[in-house]
Amino acid sequence: MIEPHGGKLINRFVTGAESETLEGKAKGLKKITINSREASDLEMISTGALSPLEGFMGEKDYKSILKNKRLANGLPWTVPIVLTAKNGSEGDYKIGSEAAIYDERNDLLGVIEIEDKYKFNKEEEATAILRTTDEAHPGVQYLKSIGETYLGGKIKIIRKPRHNSFHDFRLDPAQTRALFKEKGWNSVVAFQTRNPIHRAHEYLQKCALEVVDALLIHPLMGDTKGDDIPGDVRWDCYKVLMENYYPTSRVAISIFPAAMRYAGPTEAIFHAIARKNYGCTHFIVGRDHAGVGSYYGTYDAHYIFREFDPKEIGITPMFFDHAFYCNTCGNMASTKTCPHSKENHVFLSGTKVREMLKEGQRPPKEFTRPEVADVLINSMKNS
Repeated sequence: MIEPHGGKLINRFVTGAESETLEGKAKGLKKITINSREASDLEMISTGALSPLEGFMGEKDYKSILKNKRLANGLPWTVPIVLTAKNGSEGDYKIGSEAAIYDERNDLLGVIEIEDKYKFNKEEEATAILRTTDEAHPGVQYLKSIGETYLGGKIKIIRKPRHNSFHDFRLDPAQTRALFKEKGWNSVVAFQTRNPIHRAHEYLQKCALEVVDALLIHPLMGDTKGDDIPGDVRWDCYKVLMENYYPTSRVAISIFPAAMRYAGPTEAIFHAIARKNYGCTHFIVGRDHAGVGSYYGTYDAHYIFREFDPKEIGITPMFFDHAFYCNTCGNMASTKTCPHSKENHVFLSGTKVREMLKEGQRPPKEFTRPEVADVLINSMKNS
C-alpha cells in the first residue's frame, strides 16, 4: 500500500472519556466559528486526507508554500490550509491559548491550540496560488470575503461537520485503504471531478483502468461555484453511469469533501497528494484541471508536476490531452491520437449543452450518455 504523504496517516479525533472531557472544556473557551471551506479542511485534516497536517497552518508553512510550493520541512504542498480570524475578533485569540471550533450550524467540532497568529497579504497569496488577482476569479472573491489574520495550530476533533446526504459514500482515507486491501487492488487510479461525467471523462477513466487494478471516482462535494451542477444531480449522473457502463468489480465511488479553489495547476498537486493519502497510486490529470475561465493554460496542470521529483509526490500522475469523439476515426480519441481536423470532432460548448438540456434535448450520444442527459434534463425541469 502506498505510504501517506509524510509517511503517516494522521488522525486528529479524540474518543471516549477524552472526547467528553474536551467537550466540557470547550464550553469555557473562546469560540471561533469556521466557514464552510474551513469546515471541509478541518474534516480532511482530522481524517488524514491532508496528512501530514495536524492542524491549520502557521506562518512558516504558509510563507514556504507561497514561495517554494513546499511546507517548511520541504515536503511538496501547494495550497494553504488556513483558518481565518474574523475581522475585529483577532484580539480574542492569544498564542498559547485554545479556542473552541464551531461550524456555521453552531455545532461544536473541536478545539484548536493556537500556536501562531499572523497577518497575510491577500494579493500576494492570490498571485502565488491562483496566479491572478482578477476579482472575477472565485478564489480571489473568497479571499476578499475573509478576515486579514490567520490562526495556526494543531486541532483535536470531537465530531465531523454534519452532512445531510451520501452517508454511505463518505469514506475516510483509512476506509478507502481498507477497501482497496479487501478487494486486492494494488494499484488504484483516482478521478477528481466537480462535473457530470461526459464521454470524454469516461474515456480518460477507462484508458487509465486498462493499466491499473481499479478506478476510484472521487467527486468533490465541498463548496463549488454557484453555477456548477449541484452535487445531488451529479451524484445521480454518476449512479446511472456506474449501473450501465462501468465494471463495478473494478470501480469504487466515494465523496471527496474538499472545497474547490479553482487554482488550476497548484490545486492539481493538492488533489494528487490528497488522493495519495486515500491510498490511490495514480491520479488522472486532464486538460485545464481545476481551472476556471481562461486563467490557466490548457496543460499548466501537467507542467507543474515537472517542478517536483516524482518520488517526492509519490502518487503517479496520468496525463491526458483533450479528448473527444472523432467521426472519421469512429471512436473516442484525443489530440495525441487523432490525426483528423476539428471539423471531424464532436464538440459542444458548455453554453450549447446547457441550451439543449434546457430545451429537453439530449446532446449527441458521442458527447454524453443518454442516461446522463436525462438526469440533467429532469434536473433543469424541476429547478
